[in-house]
Amino acid sequence: MTALSVNLNRVALLRNSRPLNIPSVTHTATLVLEAGADGITLHPRPDERHVRPADVREIAQLLRRWPNVEYNLEGNPLHQLMEHVLAVRPNQCTFVPDAVDAATSDHGWDLARDGDRLRPLIAQAHDCGVRVSLFLDPDPEVMAPARALGADRVELYTEPYARAHGGPDQPASLQRYRLATEAAMRAGLEVNAGHDLNLSNLADFLRAVPGVREVSIGHALISDALEFGLAQTVRLYQAQIRGAEVALRQYGSGRQG
Repeated sequence: MTALSVNLNRVALLRNSRPLNIPSVTHTATLVLEAGADGITLHPRPDERHVRPADVREIAQLLRRWPNVEYNLEGNPLHQLMEHVLAVRPNQCTFVPDAVDAATSDHGWDLARDGDRLRPLIAQAHDCGVRVSLFLDPDPEVMAPARALGADRVELYTEPYARAHGGPDQPASLQRYRLATEAAMRAGLEVNAGHDLNLSNLADFLRAVPGVREVSIGHALISDALEFGLAQTVRLYQAQIRGAEVALRQYGSGRQG
């Protein structure tokens, strides 16, 4: 089963444009959970352009009433992420190699360069009972090293797939993600995916890449909510996920992609 984690950074970005706390990140989280989301993702950045430290704490408080919902904090642990992880102890933290001034996540970790710095931070998160996922490009060769560092999961960076979707490069792109996922699972890792997944490309991805445990979707989902409404949008994304799972059960992964 693939879980849907809704990233609320775009809600926070809109809220921050006026000093009125509208829309409320916490209230939006409640709405998406009531509509059937499986998790909440926040990506607090040092410049607080989106989510702020108060949001991290308020969502942690909210989720005490939702014991089956996963709380995922993502960000660069070499900056300020670990302060939030230690403070609220989410279910999962996703380590992302964002520069402080990055507009958005746009590449995975270089483990040969950064692995020695990540290893003690992974151990620190584990000491708090927090699962660690590393944001990686779809390269089978980096999966065993990620596991050797102590990672529990990887999140595959899916923007290259989103760009290829619907074009002649789509099959080759899906094959890269399928091979990376298979390598991750052989290494003992579970697999998440995220970045630019949307209603048009999500089901195709999940049908072609069996074994994805979680997708984290924010920008596209919040944009779709302007057209369909927030609750209906969550249900539409869940329908794409469930439809892909049904297709895999009926036809088998070998016939997808």
